[in-house]
Amino acid sequence: MIKIHNSLTKQKEILEPLEPNHVRIYVCGVTVYDYCHVGHARCYVVFDTVVRYLRSHGYNVEYVRNITDVNDSIIKRAAENGETEESLVERFTNYMYEDFDALNILRPDFEPKATESIQGMQDIIQSLIDKDMAYQGIDEKGSPGDVFFAVDKFEGYGELSGRRLEDLQAGARIEVNQTKRNPFDFALWKLSDDDSLAWDSPWGKGRPGWHIECSAMAKQHFGDHFDLHGGGMDLKFPHHENERAQSCGATGNDFVNIWMHNGFVNIDNEKMSKSLDNFFTIREVLKHYHAEEIRLFLLSSHYRGPINYSDKELDNAKAGLQRIYTALRGLKCKAEAAIGTEFEHEFNTVMNDDINTPKALAVLFELARHINTIKEKHPERAKKKAALLIKLGQTLGILYDEAEIYLQSDVDLELGNDHIEALIAARLQARSDKNWAESDRIRDELLENGVVLEDGPGGTTWRCK
Repeated sequence: MIKIHNSLTKQKEILEPLEPNHVRIYVCGVTVYDYCHVGHARCYVVFDTVVRYLRSHGYNVEYVRNITDVNDSIIKRAAENGETEESLVERFTNYMYEDFDALNILRPDFEPKATESIQGMQDIIQSLIDKDMAYQGIDEKGSPGDVFFAVDKFEGYGELSGRRLEDLQAGARIEVNQTKRNPFDFALWKLSDDDSLAWDSPWGKGRPGWHIECSAMAKQHFGDHFDLHGGGMDLKFPHHENERAQSCGATGNDFVNIWMHNGFVNIDNEKMSKSLDNFFTIREVLKHYHAEEIRLFLLSSHYRGPINYSDKELDNAKAGLQRIYTALRGLKCKAEAAIGTEFEHEFNTVMNDDINTPKALAVLFELARHINTIKEKHPERAKKKAALLIKLGQTLGILYDEAEIYLQSDVDLELGNDHIEALIAARLQARSDKNWAESDRIRDELLENGVVLEDGPGGTTWRCK
């Protein structure tokens, strides 16, 4: 029984798919006009982990994550670069794939683009107009203007974000827009004389508003009603609030059973974002940390809360991953050989309770400690436990490397493997000659260069510091 916190009801609810054993998930994707940053990584690692966990329990998961390829930011950036919107979108979509693949984020089953769903958006808009829940404004010249959703026509507006419309209106400081009936009405269709990213419509040539895009793409794949909608906390208002209002308004049905939102990545107690210019791109961080270290860091705090980005926190994640891989060292086994134990039961218990990845990681660390205690005396038992450790780790998207390969790889390591092995051989010779001073000198030289030697019954092995 899996429980997930529903942002709409503000409580944990049992995941009960509309169709038995078939979970339909829609997650708002990237607006592709710049490199993805660590804030993006957190969102998509979280929902990748949800998908992995559900599939590991036999659910047929249908996962849709869109690409926003029509947006004012895209048009502005393309103009600044002196390139077409299509060229900009293609380039940064490819960069997104590179970054997400590096973090072992599984590709969604469907990845619709906004520009491919224009007719679906126009159909929803027309339905809203027919129901008097949307209207075409009149511009300052008295000509037909943009099309807006009338927020006061949807009784449940504000329920998702916890913001009542009357409270918003009472505290509003919004520039008067004569084309709107209510300052909080939002654009469904924006008229434009610019030929770039513009389409014909019953209301004039233009392009869609941001919110209508996701409503149309979700409907295209899942119909009027589906199981789970995800995204970052910053999307709860206004994007998801508006998306819910227009979708429910158009169909008269429920839109989503469970709304799931992940918390921010913070730097100095401020949200990491492009607008604040305080972000680190995924590819920048990958220059200094292994992808699984970044992923472990992102899962080390509960998804609903904030997580503070710092080198210290990433170093802690690196040390934790090294502990796990060290336990696996020398135990050749695969996840398929895993046998369930109390560790797997505890892992499932905490994951069933609102996808509690910090507690799930604690189970992995405890299992690694247990393997270390039985490794030498009971190697076969240790192998079975190691297989389980790999299985549980891969449910979280980590432990796909061979232990030796991970422990002897570091993006900041300057010494080559051949040089390291030569120094280890020289140290062994010094020890054989009882030249302890030379042996210690070589160990210290390696340590200064980020290489830790480990002497054991089977000889000397090494790992990155």
